[in-house]
Amino acid sequence: MQRAEVIPSIVLSAYALGRIAAQDAGNEAPAAQWRVLSLLGRQGASRVGELAAAARTTQPGMTRLIGALERDGLVRRSPDPADSRAVVVEATDAGARALAAWRDEFRDTLAPRFHALDDADWATLTRAAEILAMHTDPTDRKDSSQ
Repeated sequence: MQRAEVIPSIVLSAYALGRIAAQDAGNEAPAAQWRVLSLLGRQGASRVGELAAAARTTQPGMTRLIGALERDGLVRRSPDPADSRAVVVEATDAGARALAAWRDEFRDTLAPRFHALDDADWATLTRAAEILAMHTDPTDRKDSSQ
């Protein structure tokens, strides 16, 4: 595989694994729900516009999703302490538990696909996961042209 093909291959494979895990687990919750809860878990309370930008969706779409998550008790909205005209969203304890359960469910659903890997393959995947995590930190926006 050529160097230029590696990252796109990882991204496409990750999307496929996510779809496979959701299907195999019978998890019908929208992927956007888990994306928002993950963002909130990683960056803490955020404005709707910030979440929309991070999730690459529209603000009205994010507002609808936040409304559904709030009705389900997974997030709560409150006044932004820095600007009383604005609202921030944060995950509730129930939201954090739901996210942890979803991650466990996906891990357990996907585990059989990887049971035959040897220690060297696991070391390779572990290092790849560490590298990807370093380059997906939302606070680390480096200019890729440098």
